[in-house]
Amino acid sequence: MTNTEVQPLAAATVTALQGVATGTLTTVLLKKGLRNVWIRGARPLAERLPQRRVGRAFTLRFVPAREDLATPASWGAPISTRAAIEAMPAGVIAVVDAMGVSDAGIFGDILCARMKKREVEALVTDGVMRDLAGVLDTRLPVWCSGVAAPASVNGLTFVGWQEPVGCGGVAVFPNDVIVADGDGAVVIPAALLDAVVQAAIDQELYEAWVVREVEAGVPLPGLYPPNEATQARYDAWRKSQA
Repeated sequence: MTNTEVQPLAAATVTALQGVATGTLTTVLLKKGLRNVWIRGARPLAERLPQRRVGRAFTLRFVPAREDLATPASWGAPISTRAAIEAMPAGVIAVVDAMGVSDAGIFGDILCARMKKREVEALVTDGVMRDLAGVLDTRLPVWCSGVAAPASVNGLTFVGWQEPVGCGGVAVFPNDVIVADGDGAVVIPAALLDAVVQAAIDQELYEAWVVREVEAGVPLPGLYPPNEATQARYDAWRKSQA
């Protein structure tokens, strides 16, 4: 375990990213050379599509179960999921590397209720949850790969928090930024945050204009992506809006 301090996320950044779809972010990141940013297996737990969530990554890591460590007694150890939750500041998104294990629920209703009480923004994992009805009752937004009745120690050993993890095949470092919506969860590397936010805002604006053009009957070739004439027309429209 490391003691990586969670960096504040500017309110303006949160507001901006709340208006950007994860699909847009994957396109923006692709243009910057990053293809592997979408966390596989992390789907909204609730049937109703969740409100988009934005926050710094607070990472947790499991490894395969080892019988002398993965026991109910371990839940009271200094390094435990319980201790990790107490270290989470408000506004973070907990990113849990559960190795894609599908038959051991990493968190249940009590742990999720505590996270909600601590104002954790959301939970994202490539693993599964347990106590489905209770977890939904907590109203903590959860992205995961499903549900299972057995507890985490049936298949996993918790080993630490706030260190680099691999969640859903994606490298996630503490203080990366997570954006999660109905299409899943995307990782924005912390060092690229400002550039990605501005590019994403620009991309969303252009795509909204494209939708209006399509609704007006404009064909796609030369529109999306734009040719020179379309780009000039869009630039003129944007200047008029400013």
